[in-house]
Order: sequence, then structure tokens, then C-alpha cells
Amino acid sequence: MTPSNITVGFIGYGNMAQAIAQGLVDAGVLSAGRMVACAAHYDKLEKTTAELGVRPLHNALEVVTAADVVIIAIKPYQIAAVVKPLADELAKPGKIVVSIAAGWNLKKYQDLFTTEDGESVDSPDIHIQCTIPNTPMAVGKGVLVTESVNTLTDDETETFESLFGPISLIERVDTAHMNIAMVVAGCAPAFTDMYIEALGDAGVQYGLQRATAYRLAAKMVEGVGALYMATETHPGAMKDAVCSPGGTTIKGVAQLEKDGFRGSVIDAVDAIVG
Repeated sequence: MTPSNITVGFIGYGNMAQAIAQGLVDAGVLSAGRMVACAAHYDKLEKTTAELGVRPLHNALEVVTAADVVIIAIKPYQIAAVVKPLADELAKPGKIVVSIAAGWNLKKYQDLFTTEDGESVDSPDIHIQCTIPNTPMAVGKGVLVTESVNTLTDDETETFESLFGPISLIERVDTAHMNIAMVVAGCAPAFTDMYIEALGDAGVQYGLQRATAYRLAAKMVEGVGALYMATETHPGAMKDAVCSPGGTTIKGVAQLEKDGFRGSVIDAVDAIVG
């Protein structure tokens, strides 16, 4: 399957699912007409899907029936009740399942599909890849943390990468490190938003228009990330390259060190992981 002739279905159509749909359309990977979605509140779903042109459906079974690639995008605590009854449909030939739920890995799904009497859908029959995305996928600049184990065939893996590769860095990690990778890529955008906001406040304090200050800060963050991705230069070396002896930048760096800037970032990660 290639993106141009498949249908993608979202079970759940919240902010992250909408970001993925927007990214796929804007990147020219898939037209909105080749996407379907369901959600708990159909009236709200009709409004959110209309913004892009995604087709709203009434329930998860309709999504699975219509889609070649099924994206599980509901809250983690809802998965057992919503997804388990769909096991037989998900196991039909031609279905690829992509989970974007935090805390759910391949083994957890396999355990989910085991019934009380020990019967289960044979795991190779459900072709599933567990991932954790982040919202910059909406503008083709995302990260898709991807569990290294899966039950996709080689052709299905190619389809998966052709869908998500144009809108994200697909970073494969082992199961044990999915959570910390999720924090770094999926939670830290909020930290970065706070950093951009703080720089904006500082700019306003010294006379910049807020919109100008935010644009400068946001583009700077984008550029620093792009520079690292292009060169893989150690971040410490990149920082040193901006700090002239006795110059202005090193004074700010020194103050950030005094204020425990790096330690505060690590503490924020600890607060989530711990």
C-alpha cells in the first residue's frame, strides 16, 4: 500500500489526531477525503472534522471497517473497553494498527486481546506498531517515538514510514525507553513553549512588540534544532560557539547556571518519570 491509495482512520479525534491529520494533508501525503474518524461526541466531531474535510463516523467499528491504517488515538484508560471488542476486525487482512497512546506497548495490546479462558487472537494476525507522537507533526516538524518491536510486515513497515516520515522524525527505541523518549519529545514541547514565552516577556520588557518577540524566539528555537540535526554538533559546543570571551552571551549563560537552569529541566523530567 502507498499513502495515495489507502484510508487512514482515527479512533478518537482529539488534538493529537487532528495534528497528525493536518500534517498529512499539508505535506501532501494524504488527502483529507481519505481519512475517517470517530469520537465520543458526534456533534463535536462533525465540527472538528469539517475544518479539514475528514469524514466523521459514528463508532470505532465503522472506522476499522473503512480504514486500512487504524490510528488508536483515544485516552489510554479507554483502550481496553473500546479496542478489545474490535480484535477480530483488526485482525483481518490488510489492516495496520498504529497506537499513539502513552503507556501502551505491543505486549500490553497482546495481553489485552487474550480472553479470560486463555483464547486470543494470534498476535501475528493483528499488525500493530506502538508510537508516541508530538504536536509539531501538524506542521511537518514532529517526532514519532516508535517502539522497536512490532508485528508489521516489511511492506507494512514501508507503508508506515511513507505515511509518517514526511511529517516527523521516526525514532525507534526499545520498549523500556518508550516512556522517557515520550517525555523528551512529547512533554518537553510544553517546556519549550514556556521558554519561548519567557523570552517574549523579556523582549516586551525592553520594548519589543510581543508578536515580534515571540517570532524571534520561536524561529531561534527552530533554527537551533535544525542546526543540530544538520551537524550533530554537541549542544555544549554549539553553546560555546556563541559565547565570546567576556561577551554578552556568556553573562546570560552564567546567570542561567547560577539559577539552576539545566537542573530545573532535569527536575521537570524527574517529576514526570518518577
